[in-house]
Amino acid sequence: MLTTRLAERRDAEAIRAIYNVEVQGSTVTFDLVARSLEEQIEWLDEHAGGHPAIVAVDDDGTVVGFGAISPWRPRPAYSPSVEDSVYVHQEWRGKGVGRLLLEELVRLAEAHGFHTMFARIVGGHETSIALHAACGFETTGVEREVGRKFGRWLDVVVMQRMLQTSTDPDT
Repeated sequence: MLTTRLAERRDAEAIRAIYNVEVQGSTVTFDLVARSLEEQIEWLDEHAGGHPAIVAVDDDGTVVGFGAISPWRPRPAYSPSVEDSVYVHQEWRGKGVGRLLLEELVRLAEAHGFHTMFARIVGGHETSIALHAACGFETTGVEREVGRKFGRWLDVVVMQRMLQTSTDPDT
């Protein structure tokens, strides 16, 4: 059985291993250089509190995927909005790990009082687009040729899910 929990520093190497496969071999992240262990620990430290990172673990406690909530933009007026990221170990794809992670990230974002969640997905990544759609996200736009990796231009599909409704924007 798979479960999720908040990520801890002890998960840094497992998260780094999952992430660096994508850095080096895919366009799902626009990072071009693999993360060091120190950089991964710093990333984990940045994803504590209101913008948490989580892991999905199997019965043995092995990390099989991870996700995080990040600020949408740095300016203060954007603080009610967040962005998600979800990564699944290659051997665990198609087994519900991504959905488990994304549903937990949405739950955490709502619990932290965020208003809306965005996903920025590389164009053509139909699995991630379908996952987000299944979890209530809607496509709000496409950013054309905003990244370049492996010698080609990359689009970004922007998806959004409203987390809570309020008639008073200051609540």
